[in-house]
Amino acid sequence: MTSPLTTPKPGKGLTIALWTVQILLFLLFAGTGLWKLTTPVAALAAKFPWMGEVSPAFLRLTAVFDLLGGLGVVLPTLTRVKPGLTVLAALGCALFQLCAIAFHVARGEAANTPFNVFLVALSVFVVWGRRRMGRR
Repeated sequence: MTSPLTTPKPGKGLTIALWTVQILLFLLFAGTGLWKLTTPVAALAAKFPWMGEVSPAFLRLTAVFDLLGGLGVVLPTLTRVKPGLTVLAALGCALFQLCAIAFHVARGEAANTPFNVFLVALSVFVVWGRRRMGRR
């Protein structure tokens, strides 16, 4: 029985789920960032037309945000150096995806946003879970 002043320790299942989601977000965001940074814009635009319709500087900026977000959702918790930054990075990833949704909806590309919505949900899960684990 727990007292009303204490929070029960999160279970091992939550820890496993958080690490799984964090690693997936790392692979996706960091991978996308590296891909955008190392691939010529023309090749990117052939795959995703919107990438050729924005300035190369804007595209590279989104790549840097992707890369930093991917690193941020894993490294602080993994290294145990400022692990609270993981929460901020996950929140940043969620906000970045909300901006991507707004961008695509404004361009009439709402059909392209379900994966962005999924990434928002995963990022919010990390925010919630890591905040909960930090309160132990």
